[in-house]
Amino acid sequence: MKHGKKVNHLSRKTAHRKAMLSNMSCSLIEHKRINTTVAKAKALKQFVEPLITKSKEDTTHNRRLVFAKLRSKEAVTELFRDVASKIGDRPGGYTRIIKMGNRLGDNADMAMIELVDYNETYKLEAGAKKATTRRSRRGKSTTAEPVTETKTNEEE
Repeated sequence: MKHGKKVNHLSRKTAHRKAMLSNMSCSLIEHKRINTTVAKAKALKQFVEPLITKSKEDTTHNRRLVFAKLRSKEAVTELFRDVASKIGDRPGGYTRIIKMGNRLGDNADMAMIELVDYNETYKLEAGAKKATTRRSRRGKSTTAEPVTETKTNEEE
């Protein structure tokens, strides 16, 4: 029975699993997006999100805690410098998992895990939705009226 066991062991021993999650976290922080299996992506999300939360407050203690998990100076520097500045106002949910279908070789479920604030396509769609609200149209019509008035003034 699997009662109360929340860690997905991913068919690996403890040291191998920790090393794999550490390497995947470093790659995610460096590249902002990686492709992996769905099970590994879910395990990585649980591993990396507390580290990103710790990076919001740049203290020596938090840097040491994150370095103990990541084991990469470059990844820690990138996390505390660039990533923390982008996600400073976000209360949680720093990563997004997008399922991509099955892998050709062994038919494994594949997914792309990415840092949410680094995907520009979703920001553009959200901006487009804001531009088409009723309030925006009223604002555009008020700006269009003075233009027509200036045309009538030029005709006189």
